[in-house]
Amino acid sequence: MQRFALFIYKALGWKIKGRFPKEVNKMVVIAAPHTSWHDFYMGLLFRSCIGVTINFLGKKELFKWPFGWYFRKVGGIPLDRFKNENKVDRIANMFKEHEVFRLALSPEGTRKKVENWKTGF
Repeated sequence: MQRFALFIYKALGWKIKGRFPKEVNKMVVIAAPHTSWHDFYMGLLFRSCIGVTINFLGKKELFKWPFGWYFRKVGGIPLDRFKNENKVDRIANMFKEHEVFRLALSPEGTRKKVENWKTGF
C-alpha cells in the first residue's frame, strides 16, 4: 500500500524532501498552509507514503454518522470547540494517554489563504 500511495503522490506532482523522524513517538506536526479541503486527503496520502500514523483534531460534528467511524479510523479525534474547557490541557492529556501520538495542526485555523498565523499558535 505504501508503494501505491507513493506512486499516486508522485503522479499528482508532489515530492517528498527530507526525512520524517519515525522514531519520535510524540510530536506536533505543523501542516501549513491549510488553504483547501484537498489538504485532508493529501495529508492522509502523505502519511501512507511515509508509513507513519499522524493524528488530527476535528470539530466534533465531523465525527457523527455517516463519516464519524472513518475519521476515527484514520486517527481523528473529536474536539468540542464550544465546550467551556481548557483545550491546551485536553490536548496535553491526549499526549499522556497515548504511547504514540503525533498531532497534525494547522496554525492558520482556517482553509483560507492568510498572511499571518494566529497569534495564539
